[in-house]
Amino acid sequence: MRGINGVVKKALGDMEFTAGGGAVNWFPGHMAAATRAIRHRLKLADMVIEVRDSRIPLSSANQDLQPHLSSKRRVIALNKKDLANPNIMHKWVHFFDSCNQDCIPINAHSKSSVRKEKMKRATVGPLPGVTQDIAGYKIAHQPSIYVLDTPGVLVPSIQDIETGLKLALAGSVKDAVVGEERIAQYLLAVLNSRGTPFHWKHLNNRRMEGIQYEPEERHRFNLNDLQPKRRAPPNKSDVLYIEDLVTEVQRALYTTVSEFDGNVEDENDLESLIEVQFEALQKAMKIPHKAAEARLRVSKKLLTLFRAGKLGPFILDDVPITKKS
Repeated sequence: MRGINGVVKKALGDMEFTAGGGAVNWFPGHMAAATRAIRHRLKLADMVIEVRDSRIPLSSANQDLQPHLSSKRRVIALNKKDLANPNIMHKWVHFFDSCNQDCIPINAHSKSSVRKEKMKRATVGPLPGVTQDIAGYKIAHQPSIYVLDTPGVLVPSIQDIETGLKLALAGSVKDAVVGEERIAQYLLAVLNSRGTPFHWKHLNNRRMEGIQYEPEERHRFNLNDLQPKRRAPPNKSDVLYIEDLVTEVQRALYTTVSEFDGNVEDENDLESLIEVQFEALQKAMKIPHKAAEARLRVSKKLLTLFRAGKLGPFILDDVPITKKS
């Protein structure tokens, strides 16, 4: 992972994820008040359901609240399990079990994961800040059971830049805070270091050979519609367009990696590879060569495909090694 660390430091410079006015300020004012309110309300709670992102089971934990949560009966709900690698997810469940911590992977948009209640429900969203106040809901009468829905809150400072980038890549922080190009560069560094494009070659041999869809249809579908609760699901032609776009992206990254004769563990080599990949992706996505914002458009499309799970399921955090493992 030396290559990733080098590229991150070189590309991001002195960027800091701090609340003290560093180069990046990502701690909205309401979150400070919400954090204080959560600490106070925890005294009233008998049990806590801590929602984390399945793709970043550790990075998405609010470290400032962990000391207050450790004394409570707690269930860690790893949301968005449909976007996480199932081959690794069971290792995370085993890890939490070895820590004597209850953990369950869920998909909040799946009826099989969460039973739909016919009652008033809290408003939710992919980014922290949709819920800005603590709201209470009575869900049972005998005995009386109340649920306190708290805002999703970030911490005022992040231990390291890569943790912040994982949060940004998963969509837990607004792209404008870090910058789409920075996040996309980090994504490419992760894919290259893990050798992911080589796995795509084995999984998509048939489509890698080149199945094209009618190009005149392509402009009609907006990739932003892949985001949850945006619009109606894509129709058949849109699905074919998305599949072909994904194939072109995967083919472009596979080709650049297979022709790469450097070392992804070397930051300079990895940086050079990423530059070549941005150009290959621009061609694959058919973004005009002279477009002033071509690199930004490439970044936005690549991030949308990743976050929608079109590039495959991923878990960005590494499972810690424990004595029981």
